[in-house]
Formats: sequence, C-alpha cells, structure tokens
Amino acid sequence: MDILFLAHRVPFPPDRGDKIRSFHVLRHLAKRARVHLVAFADDPRDLTPPAEFRDLLGECVVVERTKPRWRAGIEALASGRPLSLTAFDDPHVRAVVARIVLERRIDRVYAFSGQMAQYLPEGLPAVMDFVDADSAKFAAFAEDASGVARWMYRREARLLGAYERAVTARVEASLFVSAEEAALVPGARAMENGIDTGFFDPAASFVPASGQGRLIVFTGQMDYKPNIDAVVSFARDVLPRIRVRHPDVRFAIVGRAPVREVRALAGEAVIVTGEVPDVRGWLAAADVVVAPLRLARGIQNKVLEAMAMVRAVVASTAAAEGIDHAGTIRVTAGEGMGQAVNALLDDPVTARLLGQAARARVQARYAWDACLAPLDAMMSLPAATKVAA
Repeated sequence: MDILFLAHRVPFPPDRGDKIRSFHVLRHLAKRARVHLVAFADDPRDLTPPAEFRDLLGECVVVERTKPRWRAGIEALASGRPLSLTAFDDPHVRAVVARIVLERRIDRVYAFSGQMAQYLPEGLPAVMDFVDADSAKFAAFAEDASGVARWMYRREARLLGAYERAVTARVEASLFVSAEEAALVPGARAMENGIDTGFFDPAASFVPASGQGRLIVFTGQMDYKPNIDAVVSFARDVLPRIRVRHPDVRFAIVGRAPVREVRALAGEAVIVTGEVPDVRGWLAAADVVVAPLRLARGIQNKVLEAMAMVRAVVASTAAAEGIDHAGTIRVTAGEGMGQAVNALLDDPVTARLLGQAARARVQARYAWDACLAPLDAMMSLPAATKVAA
C-alpha cells in the first residue's frame, strides 16, 4: 500500500506538540505501508531532514513556507477563505501532490492539521487529522480581544467551523486529539496522543539541568499565544505569592522562540532558557511542573511528558481537560494554582509519590501503540512490517 502523508510542519524532530503526534503517526503508518511525505517547513533546519527520518519514507518533499502574513491576510479577505488556509496555500505543493498521486499510485491519504485539507486529492480515501478544533481556538481568542483583532478572530472561527464540518463530511474519518474536541464537529472521532515513556524516563540518558536550585518548570513553544499568556500571568500573578513562602524557588520557562514579552520576564526569580536540545534535563530538575494555561485544546503533551518524568504536576482545568490522569496531577485554577504549588513544595515526599503515580498512569494509559491502534482499520493497513522505500 502507498500512503500520501500531508503535514503542515515536518514531523521531525518530534520536539513540540504537533510534531510529536505527527511523527508517531507517520512512524506507525511506515511500519505497515510505503509512506510518501509532503510537508511544509517553517524553520530552514527542517528543509533537509536527517537520514533516520528519511529512511522511514518513500518520497520526501519539504517545501519552505515563506508567504508573509500580510499577503495571506489579503488573500483571505479577497477570497472569503480563512487566513489559516491562505497562509498555507501554495501552488508548488499542489503540483507536487498531483505528481505523487499519479506517479506513486497512491492508495490512501493521511492529512495532518486542518491547513492541509485543501490538498486532499479528489477520489482518494482519506483520513483527516485535525488534531485540535481550530475554530474553537479562534473563538476563544476573540473573547480576549477587541476591535479589529476580535473581528478577525470571530471571522476565522466562523469560516473554519464551516470548513471543518465540510471536510468531515467528505473524508472517511476526521480525527481530533480528545473526545471533547471531537464533540465540537459532528461526525468526528477522537484519537488521543500518547507518550514515549522509554524516552521520557528519569532513568534514561540525558544531560541534567543541574545547579539551578529549586525550580517550578513550564515547557512549551514560547511564541504560541496560549503559552505566552500562561507564563506571563503565572510569573506576574502567582509566582510572587509562592516566593513569599519559598523565596529561593525560581520559575523556569523552557522552550524555543520566546517572544519579547516572555524574555522580559527573565530576572532573579524567572529563568527564560530559549531553545534547549532536550527538555528532559529541565523536567528532571523540577520540584513542580506547572501548566497554567487558560486556553488549551485537546491533550497537552507537556503534561504527559512531565508525568512520564515522575514529576508532580499542577495544571489548570483547561490544560488537564482530556487527560485521563486518575487524580495523579493537581488540577486547579486562579489562586488555587499557587496554593497547590506551595503545598507540593512544602511536602517533597507527597510530590515524589504523586510523580511516581503519574508515571505509572501514563505507562498504563498512554502508550503510543495503543493510542494509534484504531488507525489500522481506518487506513485498511496490514500488520506491522518493515516496508522498503
């Protein structure tokens, strides 16, 4: 079987939420069929994926996404389409998809992220992995915006909602990362994220972030609006109250591309690392990991990773939604976030036991093979085997 895999971002390295999911899906498919990848790159380093990734594939075409946002905005307004689609609309990618479908005699298509639905070839059975309901995300953005920004977010939410429903009606299956997300689009179903507990294991080999003292840690892509909002509000509103009781503790914001607003937080009480080669060292050094997101879609990989690393986690209701944690993380909001962190800093034994229970939970509940098993029937896949390119 030959599968065309369309992705809005190269699924390698699996070092951020969307790339982690797409990488594991692609690897699952590549064990059972010949997979041909067409993907965008928003980082020049992703234009030439390493051999260990290319070896999974038949054909691999990576196209740099260079369209400026202003141009995508003009195209969106002129065409009546969502900005999310015009930003990824590329005639070269359309030509590549048409060629591969013809030359490789593609049997099925797997499209990852809603932006790639516009490239689904007519007449081929397809699975559309939206991951998150972007229409709901933009609707939430609109609630916190005003003026032109609110109008744009509402427009995007309305157009994307209609688009998500139309795509779902024409593909064989539409997937979302949680039951809560899937419930927003009639006819969709959930396929949860998993976690590689062999990699995210405190006993694995990695370089520890030593000598940092007592730490509260947050991990994430730091040019992403929900992450920015989470760390800024935590650093300004919650951390000072924690440091009244624990003056030696510091807040480490770990993740690539921190925007100016995040970099400005750096100081005596806050560490802003920027991109790190491996987040495991920082997670292992954490006394508590926090996920204080006010807006979160689906299952948060950052929470699963911290759980797998035997860390005590304090998460907002939004960040914990969709995770079947069975009480192994502390879920709270507002002033309760600081109180929960203080309680764990006061009681390291409880924090350690909570982390151990969290790891056991993800091992039992979130293994990737189990999470992705439904794909075999959806894609009419044979049993796993090594497929030559």
